[in-house]
Amino acid sequence: MAKVTIQDVAREAGVALGTVSNVLNHPEKVKPATMRLVRDAMDRLGYAPNQSARLLAGGRQRIFGLVLPRLGHGFSLQISSGAEAEALRHGYDLLIANADDDDARSDRYARLFAGMQVAGILVQPLAERDWRPPAAPVTGDANIPIVYLGIQSDEPGWFAAADNGAQGRLIAEHAIERGARHVAVFGKAETIRRAQRAAGIGAVAEDNPSVRFEFLDEGTWDRAHDGYEIGRRLAKRPVDKRPDFVIALTDALATGAIAGIQSAGLSVPDDIMVAGGDGNPLAWTGGVSLTTVVPLGYEVGRRGVQSLVEQGEMERRARKTGKPVDRTVNHQALVRPFLLARTSTGVYTRSASDYEMDLGAHL
Repeated sequence: MAKVTIQDVAREAGVALGTVSNVLNHPEKVKPATMRLVRDAMDRLGYAPNQSARLLAGGRQRIFGLVLPRLGHGFSLQISSGAEAEALRHGYDLLIANADDDDARSDRYARLFAGMQVAGILVQPLAERDWRPPAAPVTGDANIPIVYLGIQSDEPGWFAAADNGAQGRLIAEHAIERGARHVAVFGKAETIRRAQRAAGIGAVAEDNPSVRFEFLDEGTWDRAHDGYEIGRRLAKRPVDKRPDFVIALTDALATGAIAGIQSAGLSVPDDIMVAGGDGNPLAWTGGVSLTTVVPLGYEVGRRGVQSLVEQGEMERRARKTGKPVDRTVNHQALVRPFLLARTSTGVYTRSASDYEMDLGAHL
Protein backbone atom coordinates (compact mmCIF):
# COMPACT_ATOMS: atom_id res chain seq x y z
CA MET A 1 0.00 0.00 0.00
CA ALA A 2 1.41 3.38 -1.06
CA LYS A 3 2.35 5.83 1.67
CA VAL A 4 -0.12 8.68 2.11
CA THR A 5 1.53 12.03 1.40
CA ILE A 6 0.73 15.64 2.24
CA GLN A 7 -0.31 16.08 -1.41
CA ASP A 8 -2.91 13.31 -0.99
CA VAL A 9 -4.31 15.08 2.06
CA ALA A 10 -4.55 18.40 0.17
CA ARG A 11 -6.43 16.75 -2.69
CA GLU A 12 -8.79 14.89 -0.33
CA ALA A 13 -9.57 18.06 1.64
CA GLY A 14 -9.80 20.26 -1.46
CA VAL A 15 -7.28 22.79 -0.11
CA ALA A 16 -3.89 24.12 -1.13
CA LEU A 17 -0.72 22.26 -0.16
CA GLY A 18 0.34 25.24 1.94
CA THR A 19 -2.87 25.02 3.96
CA VAL A 20 -2.09 21.44 4.98
CA SER A 21 1.45 22.53 5.87
CA ASN A 22 0.05 25.29 8.07
CA VAL A 23 -2.28 22.83 9.81
CA LEU A 24 0.76 20.72 10.68
CA ASN A 25 3.21 23.50 11.53
CA HIS A 26 1.31 26.76 12.11
CA PRO A 27 -2.28 25.91 13.12
CA GLU A 28 -2.72 29.40 14.58
CA LYS A 29 -2.87 30.63 10.96
CA VAL A 30 -5.73 28.30 9.99
CA LYS A 31 -9.47 28.90 10.50
CA PRO A 32 -11.15 26.28 12.76
CA ALA A 33 -13.45 25.07 9.96
CA THR A 34 -10.49 24.54 7.62
CA MET A 35 -8.55 22.84 10.42
CA ARG A 36 -11.39 20.32 10.89
CA LEU A 37 -11.63 19.77 7.13
CA VAL A 38 -7.94 18.93 6.81
CA ARG A 39 -7.79 16.78 9.93
CA ASP A 40 -10.86 14.83 8.81
CA ALA A 41 -9.07 14.17 5.50
CA MET A 42 -5.99 12.98 7.42
CA ASP A 43 -8.15 10.61 9.46
CA ARG A 44 -9.88 9.19 6.38
CA LEU A 45 -6.58 8.58 4.59
CA GLY A 46 -4.70 7.44 7.67
CA TYR A 47 -2.03 10.10 7.20
CA ALA A 48 0.78 10.28 9.81
CA PRO A 49 3.09 13.31 9.65
CA ASN A 50 6.82 12.59 9.46
CA GLN A 51 7.99 13.98 12.80
CA SER A 52 11.55 12.73 12.26
CA ALA A 53 12.05 15.02 9.27
CA ARG A 54 10.92 18.00 11.32
CA LEU A 55 13.29 17.15 14.17
CA LEU A 56 16.24 16.62 11.80
CA ALA A 57 15.55 20.10 10.47
CA GLY A 58 15.88 21.50 14.01
CA GLY A 59 12.17 21.95 14.61
CA ARG A 60 9.92 20.93 17.49
CA GLN A 61 6.92 18.68 17.58
CA ARG A 62 3.50 20.26 18.03
CA ILE A 63 3.17 18.33 21.28
CA PHE A 64 3.16 19.41 24.91
CA GLY A 65 4.35 17.07 27.64
CA LEU A 66 2.59 16.93 31.03
CA VAL A 67 4.23 15.29 34.06
CA LEU A 68 1.85 14.54 36.94
CA PRO A 69 2.86 13.34 40.41
CA ARG A 70 0.03 10.84 40.53
CA LEU A 71 -3.25 9.84 38.87
CA GLY A 72 -5.08 9.14 42.15
CA HIS A 73 -6.11 12.70 42.96
CA GLY A 74 -8.92 14.62 41.30
CA PHE A 75 -6.80 17.78 41.04
CA SER A 76 -4.24 16.06 38.79
CA LEU A 77 -6.97 14.56 36.62
CA GLN A 78 -8.58 17.98 36.33
CA ILE A 79 -5.24 19.48 35.31
CA SER A 80 -4.81 16.90 32.55
CA SER A 81 -8.34 17.51 31.26
CA GLY A 82 -7.94 21.30 31.16
CA ALA A 83 -4.45 21.11 29.66
CA GLU A 84 -5.57 18.76 26.90
CA ALA A 85 -8.59 20.89 25.98
CA GLU A 86 -6.47 24.06 25.79
CA ALA A 87 -3.65 22.32 23.91
CA LEU A 88 -6.04 21.03 21.26
CA ARG A 89 -7.54 24.50 20.93
CA HIS A 90 -4.10 25.81 20.00
CA GLY A 91 -3.35 22.92 17.64
CA TYR A 92 -1.13 20.85 19.96
CA ASP A 93 -1.39 17.29 21.21
CA LEU A 94 -0.68 16.35 24.84
CA LEU A 95 1.39 13.47 26.21
CA ILE A 96 0.96 12.60 29.91
CA ALA A 97 3.48 10.91 32.21
CA ASN A 98 2.78 9.67 35.75
CA ALA A 99 5.74 10.14 38.13
CA ASP A 100 4.14 7.93 40.82
CA ASP A 101 5.07 10.33 43.65
CA ASP A 102 8.77 10.24 42.73
CA ASP A 103 10.56 13.57 42.13
CA ALA A 104 13.48 11.86 40.40
CA ARG A 105 11.10 10.14 38.00
CA SER A 106 9.32 13.44 37.41
CA ASP A 107 12.63 15.06 36.38
CA ARG A 108 13.46 12.06 34.20
CA TYR A 109 10.15 12.36 32.32
CA ALA A 110 10.70 16.11 31.83
CA ARG A 111 14.14 15.38 30.33
CA LEU A 112 12.59 12.67 28.15
CA PHE A 113 10.06 15.15 26.80
CA ALA A 114 12.86 17.65 26.19
CA GLY A 115 14.77 15.00 24.24
CA MET A 116 11.67 14.44 22.10
CA GLN A 117 11.78 18.15 21.22
CA VAL A 118 8.22 18.80 22.38
CA ALA A 119 7.00 22.39 22.11
CA GLY A 120 6.63 22.82 25.88
CA ILE A 121 6.52 20.95 29.18
CA LEU A 122 4.08 21.16 32.11
CA VAL A 123 5.17 19.74 35.47
CA GLN A 124 3.07 19.35 38.61
CA PRO A 125 5.72 18.75 41.31
CA LEU A 126 5.12 16.94 44.57
CA ALA A 127 5.98 20.33 46.12
CA GLU A 128 7.34 19.48 49.52
CA ARG A 129 7.55 22.54 51.76
CA ASP A 130 11.18 23.21 50.80
CA TRP A 131 10.57 22.81 47.04
CA ARG A 132 12.26 25.28 44.71
CA PRO A 133 12.47 25.32 40.91
CA PRO A 134 15.65 23.52 39.82
CA ALA A 135 18.64 25.84 39.46
CA ALA A 136 19.52 24.19 36.14
CA PRO A 137 16.50 23.66 33.88
CA VAL A 138 15.52 20.01 33.44
CA THR A 139 15.23 20.78 29.72
CA GLY A 140 18.98 21.35 29.53
CA ASP A 141 20.12 23.78 26.84
CA ALA A 142 17.06 23.22 24.69
CA ASN A 143 15.26 26.36 25.93
CA ILE A 144 11.97 24.46 25.78
CA PRO A 145 9.23 26.39 27.62
CA ILE A 146 8.31 24.89 30.99
CA VAL A 147 5.52 25.73 33.44
CA TYR A 148 5.16 24.40 37.00
CA LEU A 149 1.57 23.66 37.99
CA GLY A 150 -0.08 23.79 41.40
CA ILE A 151 2.77 25.95 42.74
CA GLN A 152 2.77 29.49 44.09
CA SER A 153 6.31 30.84 43.87
CA ASP A 154 8.22 34.12 43.82
CA GLU A 155 11.13 32.52 41.97
CA PRO A 156 11.96 33.34 38.33
CA GLY A 157 9.96 31.15 35.97
CA TRP A 158 6.40 30.33 35.01
CA PHE A 159 3.84 28.99 37.48
CA ALA A 160 0.09 28.33 37.47
CA ALA A 161 -1.76 27.41 40.65
CA ALA A 162 -4.95 27.57 42.63
CA ASP A 163 -4.78 30.25 45.32
CA ASN A 164 -4.23 27.86 48.24
CA GLY A 165 -4.21 30.58 50.89
CA ALA A 166 -7.57 31.80 49.63
CA GLN A 167 -8.90 28.23 49.81
CA GLY A 168 -8.08 28.13 53.52
CA ARG A 169 -9.56 31.56 54.14
CA LEU A 170 -12.81 30.65 52.37
CA ILE A 171 -13.33 27.52 54.47
CA ALA A 172 -12.46 29.30 57.76
CA GLU A 173 -14.73 32.24 56.97
CA HIS A 174 -17.51 29.78 56.17
CA ALA A 175 -17.03 28.16 59.60
CA ILE A 176 -17.50 31.54 61.29
CA GLU A 177 -20.53 32.34 59.13
CA ARG A 178 -22.07 29.02 60.19
CA GLY A 179 -21.72 30.10 63.84
CA ALA A 180 -18.73 27.98 64.84
CA ARG A 181 -17.21 28.76 68.25
CA HIS A 182 -14.51 26.06 68.35
CA VAL A 183 -12.86 25.00 65.09
CA ALA A 184 -10.45 22.04 64.95
CA VAL A 185 -8.09 22.05 61.95
CA PHE A 186 -6.09 18.94 61.11
CA GLY A 187 -3.88 17.43 58.43
CA LYS A 188 -0.10 17.37 58.06
CA ALA A 189 1.07 20.44 56.14
CA GLU A 190 4.08 18.77 54.49
CA THR A 191 3.59 20.39 51.09
CA ILE A 192 3.58 24.01 49.98
CA ARG A 193 -0.09 23.75 49.01
CA ARG A 194 -1.29 22.45 52.37
CA ALA A 195 0.97 24.81 54.30
CA GLN A 196 -0.50 27.76 52.40
CA ARG A 197 -4.01 26.42 53.03
CA ALA A 198 -3.28 26.20 56.76
CA ALA A 199 -1.81 29.71 56.70
CA GLY A 200 -5.02 31.03 55.14
CA ILE A 201 -7.03 29.45 57.94
CA GLY A 202 -4.59 30.90 60.47
CA ALA A 203 -5.05 34.41 59.06
CA VAL A 204 -8.82 34.16 59.61
CA ALA A 205 -8.20 32.84 63.13
CA GLU A 206 -6.08 35.89 63.94
CA ASP A 207 -8.84 38.20 62.71
CA ASN A 208 -11.47 36.41 64.84
CA PRO A 209 -10.04 35.96 68.36
CA SER A 210 -13.49 35.23 69.81
CA VAL A 211 -13.55 31.92 67.92
CA ARG A 212 -11.19 29.21 69.15
CA PHE A 213 -9.08 27.63 66.37
CA GLU A 214 -7.25 24.43 67.38
CA PHE A 215 -4.56 23.18 64.96
CA LEU A 216 -3.62 19.48 64.99
CA ASP A 217 -0.57 18.62 62.88
CA GLU A 218 -1.59 15.05 62.12
CA GLY A 219 -3.29 13.07 59.39
CA THR A 220 -1.69 11.95 56.11
CA TRP A 221 -3.36 13.79 53.22
CA ASP A 222 -4.74 10.77 51.32
CA ARG A 223 -5.56 8.47 54.25
CA ALA A 224 -9.27 8.63 54.97
CA HIS A 225 -8.61 6.22 57.85
CA ASP A 226 -6.49 8.91 59.55
CA GLY A 227 -9.42 11.28 59.21
CA TYR A 228 -11.72 8.62 60.66
CA GLU A 229 -9.54 8.16 63.75
CA ILE A 230 -9.13 11.91 64.33
CA GLY A 231 -12.85 12.59 63.80
CA ARG A 232 -13.84 9.82 66.18
CA ARG A 233 -11.39 11.05 68.82
CA LEU A 234 -12.66 14.64 68.59
CA ALA A 235 -16.26 13.45 68.80
CA LYS A 236 -15.55 11.50 72.01
CA ARG A 237 -14.30 14.55 73.88
CA PRO A 238 -16.46 16.02 76.64
CA VAL A 239 -19.01 18.45 75.25
CA ASP A 240 -17.21 21.52 76.61
CA LYS A 241 -13.95 20.51 74.89
CA ARG A 242 -15.45 19.21 71.66
CA PRO A 243 -15.20 21.33 68.48
CA ASP A 244 -18.42 22.26 66.73
CA PHE A 245 -16.65 22.63 63.37
CA VAL A 246 -13.85 20.52 61.87
CA ILE A 247 -11.69 21.56 58.91
CA ALA A 248 -9.47 18.97 57.23
CA LEU A 249 -6.75 20.22 54.89
CA THR A 250 -7.80 17.62 52.31
CA ASP A 251 -11.13 16.15 51.27
CA ALA A 252 -9.93 12.57 51.82
CA LEU A 253 -9.28 13.36 55.49
CA ALA A 254 -12.59 15.22 55.79
CA THR A 255 -14.56 12.30 54.37
CA GLY A 256 -12.92 10.00 56.92
CA ALA A 257 -13.67 12.48 59.71
CA ILE A 258 -17.39 12.43 58.86
CA ALA A 259 -17.43 8.64 59.19
CA GLY A 260 -15.44 8.79 62.45
CA ILE A 261 -17.79 11.34 64.02
CA GLN A 262 -20.81 9.28 63.01
CA SER A 263 -19.24 6.11 64.43
CA ALA A 264 -18.98 7.90 67.79
CA GLY A 265 -22.76 8.37 67.73
CA LEU A 266 -22.82 12.05 66.72
CA SER A 267 -24.45 13.71 63.74
CA VAL A 268 -22.84 15.66 60.89
CA PRO A 269 -23.72 18.51 60.66
CA ASP A 270 -26.06 18.77 63.67
CA ASP A 271 -23.41 18.05 66.34
CA ILE A 272 -20.21 18.77 64.42
CA MET A 273 -19.88 20.41 61.02
CA VAL A 274 -17.09 19.20 58.71
CA ALA A 275 -15.35 20.78 55.71
CA GLY A 276 -12.54 19.71 53.41
CA GLY A 277 -10.09 21.98 51.67
CA ASP A 278 -8.71 20.76 48.34
CA GLY A 279 -11.73 20.13 46.09
CA ASN A 280 -10.97 16.48 45.27
CA PRO A 281 -14.07 14.82 43.76
CA LEU A 282 -12.48 11.37 44.09
CA ALA A 283 -12.91 11.74 47.87
CA TRP A 284 -16.60 12.67 47.74
CA THR A 285 -18.06 9.46 49.09
CA GLY A 286 -20.48 8.63 51.86
CA GLY A 287 -23.98 9.71 52.67
CA VAL A 288 -23.17 13.32 53.66
CA SER A 289 -22.12 15.64 50.84
CA LEU A 290 -18.90 17.43 51.72
CA THR A 291 -18.37 21.19 51.91
CA THR A 292 -15.08 22.08 50.19
CA VAL A 293 -13.78 24.39 47.48
CA VAL A 294 -14.73 24.15 43.83
CA PRO A 295 -12.19 21.95 42.01
CA LEU A 296 -9.77 24.25 40.18
CA GLY A 297 -7.43 21.86 38.40
CA TYR A 298 -9.10 22.24 35.00
CA GLU A 299 -8.43 25.97 34.96
CA VAL A 300 -4.87 25.48 36.27
CA GLY A 301 -4.23 23.11 33.35
CA ARG A 302 -5.64 25.65 30.89
CA ARG A 303 -3.54 28.48 32.32
CA GLY A 304 -0.44 26.30 32.12
CA VAL A 305 -0.91 25.65 28.42
CA GLN A 306 -1.64 29.34 27.80
CA SER A 307 1.68 30.14 29.50
CA LEU A 308 3.50 27.66 27.24
CA VAL A 309 1.95 29.25 24.16
CA GLU A 310 2.91 32.72 25.42
CA GLN A 311 6.50 31.59 26.01
CA GLY A 312 6.64 30.16 22.51
CA GLU A 313 5.52 33.49 21.07
CA MET A 314 8.14 35.32 23.15
CA GLU A 315 10.84 32.98 21.81
CA ARG A 316 9.73 33.62 18.22
CA ARG A 317 9.81 37.39 18.76
CA ALA A 318 13.26 37.10 20.33
CA ARG A 319 14.60 35.25 17.28
CA LYS A 320 13.21 37.95 14.99
CA THR A 321 14.51 40.90 17.00
CA GLY A 322 17.74 39.36 18.27
CA LYS A 323 16.83 40.49 21.80
CA PRO A 324 16.97 37.57 24.27
CA VAL A 325 14.05 36.67 26.50
CA ASP A 326 14.41 37.89 30.10
CA ARG A 327 14.40 34.70 32.19
CA THR A 328 14.70 36.46 35.56
CA VAL A 329 11.01 37.41 35.71
CA ASN A 330 8.38 35.65 37.82
CA HIS A 331 5.17 34.80 35.95
CA GLN A 332 2.53 33.59 38.43
CA ALA A 333 -1.02 32.77 37.30
CA LEU A 334 -3.39 32.28 40.26
CA VAL A 335 -6.85 30.76 39.90
CA ARG A 336 -9.45 32.17 42.28
CA PRO A 337 -11.24 29.51 44.37
CA PHE A 338 -14.96 29.27 45.11
CA LEU A 339 -16.69 27.76 48.11
CA LEU A 340 -18.80 24.66 47.50
CA ALA A 341 -21.06 24.60 50.59
CA ARG A 342 -23.02 21.40 51.13
CA THR A 343 -24.69 19.21 53.73
CA SER A 344 -21.63 18.58 55.93
CA THR A 345 -21.84 22.19 57.13
CA GLY A 346 -25.62 22.40 57.17
CA VAL A 347 -26.10 23.75 53.65
CA TYR A 348 -28.53 21.24 52.21
CA THR A 349 -28.38 20.40 48.52
CA ARG A 350 -31.47 19.58 46.51
CA SER A 351 -30.50 15.98 45.85
CA ALA A 352 -27.46 13.74 45.57
CA SER A 353 -27.98 13.59 41.79
CA ASP A 354 -27.43 17.31 41.28
CA TYR A 355 -24.56 18.39 39.05
CA GLU A 356 -22.38 19.19 42.04
CA MET A 357 -22.25 15.49 42.95
CA ASP A 358 -21.49 14.48 39.34
CA LEU A 359 -17.76 13.76 39.33
CA GLY A 360 -17.62 14.16 35.56
CA ALA A 361 -18.60 17.80 35.92
CA HIS A 362 -15.42 18.44 37.90
CA LEU A 363 -12.82 16.16 36.29
